[in-house]
This record gives sequence, C-alpha cells and structure tokens, in this order.
Amino acid sequence: MIWYLMKYVFMGPLLRLSFPCKVIGAEYLPESGGVILAGNHVSVADSFFTPLHIKRRVTYLAKSEYFTEKGLKGRLKKLFFTGIGQVPIDRGGASAAKDALDTGVRLLREGHVLGIYPEGTRSPDARLYKGKTGVARMALEAGVPVVPVAMIGTDKVNPIGSKIWRPHRITLVIGRPLDFSRYEGLAGDRFVERAMTDEIMYRIMELSGQEYVDQYAATVKEQLAAQAKAVDQAEGRGPGTVTRLPGTKAS
Repeated sequence: MIWYLMKYVFMGPLLRLSFPCKVIGAEYLPESGGVILAGNHVSVADSFFTPLHIKRRVTYLAKSEYFTEKGLKGRLKKLFFTGIGQVPIDRGGASAAKDALDTGVRLLREGHVLGIYPEGTRSPDARLYKGKTGVARMALEAGVPVVPVAMIGTDKVNPIGSKIWRPHRITLVIGRPLDFSRYEGLAGDRFVERAMTDEIMYRIMELSGQEYVDQYAATVKEQLAAQAKAVDQAEGRGPGTVTRLPGTKAS
C-alpha cells in the first residue's frame, strides 16, 4: 500500500511532471517471476526514476542505517525507504557480502524484481565501470534472467555534489533479458561469473552509450581521494579541510 501511494499518488506524479522520461523497451521486462534489473549508476536519482517507470515493483538492497535512525526523522526515513521498495542490509559486518547475496537470492526466488548496480557504487565521472560478480552469483543461484537497463540523463538531474535536482529530460532504456541457464550449476565458478558479469556490462554499455573503463569504480574513487589528500598536504591544509577532486563524493 505504501509503495502504491508513493508511486501513484504522492511522489510519482510530481517526478513524472517535473522530469519527463522516455521509456524504451518496456516490453522486455518479464511480467512475472524473479528477475534481476541490472543498471548503470550515474546518480542517486537512478533509484527513484528506474522503479517509477517500471510497471512491476522494484526492490533494492539498501544500507540498514536508512532504517534505524531514531526519532521522528528516523521513522519518516524508514517509511520512505520502505515505501520505495528498499530492503535493509547490514553492510558493516564481516559477513555483509554473503548476507546481501543471500537476501538477494531469497527475494528472487520469491518472485521479486531485484534492482542491482553491478558497478557497486555510483560512477565518479559518468563513465561505465567494471561490474562486480555478485550479480552473476545471484542469477545462477536463483535461476533467473538478467534484464540490462540504462538510465540516461540522471547525471544532469542530480550531478555529483548537488543537493537540488535540476530539470532535465531523461531516458530509460530496457534491454532484452539475458538467459544464463547454460551455466546452471556453476555458481561459485569465478571464471563463469566473470564472463557473465562482463556480458551484462557490455549490454549496459550498448544501451547507455557510456565509455567503458576496465577498473572498479570504488578503486578509482580511492585514487581520486588519495590525490585530493596529497594536494591538501602539499598546500599545507589541515586534516579537517580536505579538498575534493571531481567525482570523490561517496555513493
């Protein structure tokens, strides 16, 4: 009920009016059954506009801090993130990665549409980065197809570091489902999972038109942060005045 009200009564109509979106390939999303929606990630806004323009409810795995804040603000945040289809995951524990995989597989087996950003974090510069193999592991263990999607223009709506969204037309491109049933029973084979992930990222690249970088986005962010720190040290700035180079804002 909360999801329906958010999408069709409160937030959805306002977002549709303020940020027109062209949807291409909507017919490729299976009407039922578990499916992974694997997309590029150039903006925080991706997690708002993708589920808004997908007919089925899309579930994302979100850090548990969104759901545990105290007071009225915390309760409102929990209500909001629950309403837009987020499921809490503890990302700080030693078994965080396994817990996320297990939760994702459970949701897929229950017939949900699971939204995943294979890059693992937001792109620091609107390019497409190397995907992590968790998406492949979930697809194999749950036995579901992967639908590649690309959001185009959301980086103009919500540029890195911006607090206010800016009017801009966006496009959501949905690709044909990728069937990996030929790899059934090979979950855990790192070569198979790497090949699957690379195939998924190639399709996302084709749909989005982004330049592909054969590095993990998280690694590039760490390099940029190190460069910023070196600049601060060279210019004699204190530890509390770290300069941010373009693209170093955490996802």
